[in-house]
Amino acid sequence: MTLLLTLDDGSIQRKLAEAVDLARAAVLEDAGAEQVGAHVGVDREDAVSASHLFEATVTGYRGWRWSVTVALAGEDEPITVSEVVLIPGPDARVAPAWVPWDRRVQAGDLGVGDIFPVEKDDPRLAPAYLESDDPAVEAVAKEIGLGRVHVLSRHGRLDAAARWHSGEFGPRSDMARSAPDVCGSCGFFVPLAGSLSAAFGACTNDISPADGHVVDVEYGCGAHSEIEVEVTSSVPVAELVYDDSLMDFEPAPETPAEATEPEPAETAEAAVVDESEAPVAEVPETAEVQPEVEPEAAEPVAETADEAQVEAESASEH
Repeated sequence: MTLLLTLDDGSIQRKLAEAVDLARAAVLEDAGAEQVGAHVGVDREDAVSASHLFEATVTGYRGWRWSVTVALAGEDEPITVSEVVLIPGPDARVAPAWVPWDRRVQAGDLGVGDIFPVEKDDPRLAPAYLESDDPAVEAVAKEIGLGRVHVLSRHGRLDAAARWHSGEFGPRSDMARSAPDVCGSCGFFVPLAGSLSAAFGACTNDISPADGHVVDVEYGCGAHSEIEVEVTSSVPVAELVYDDSLMDFEPAPETPAEATEPEPAETAEAAVVDESEAPVAEVPETAEVQPEVEPEAAEPVAETADEAQVEAESASEH
């Protein structure tokens, strides 16, 4: 038996701590013997009362204990039983601690048609006292929030800033840590008005997961407006090599030989021989055909020369 009561010299406390059998008999009257276990300790309630604890073996109440409170009015008075109750022990399965209804609602619980009024003295709000008939003043007042009944207090701004900074669109999120740049330098970032504009704004990029949400200036994603990606061909192309350090030399073509006209005094036979013996390589392509000299035209010239020689010989004989 473990005594949780610090015994003093008083006989009352000593008698209360020793009344184990009386406490067990009291609990057996309310519960059967099969539902009462060993004695586990004594808790002091005040100067004249104490509670004895017994293990409970009740189905569905694992870890619970029987508590029997006994009291003693004086040295000559008998010990009496005040109450017998079943209470949870340190390892008992119990319902969660009760939470007031106004603190049970969490972010995201508000649905369509639900009404959630704020507290009368909500520290996040502060009263606004400006009222004016000047439209210019009213326009400025509405822009900074003074035209409303309540505006955000300093506490409300700090609370919102801390929540946004540590939230899904803050600088510590996985998306922000892997982003190439931050929202503060993005063209899709629209700063908020007022003092929150230095640290927060709204995202307007429909590709970004933060589109339409309040983002921290140090948040970022892969849809930043200043990202430039080098576009390459989908087909693998080897690197081009430019060799401009060497010069290529090509031999110049040989000058074609000039065609010579045959002498008029030469005979047709000499002209034919010269034409047949002339090297073909030295004659350019444009001079392959000589329309002025034809081999067939040389035969009549030879025949005329023979006839003139015969006539001369016959004249000399006569």
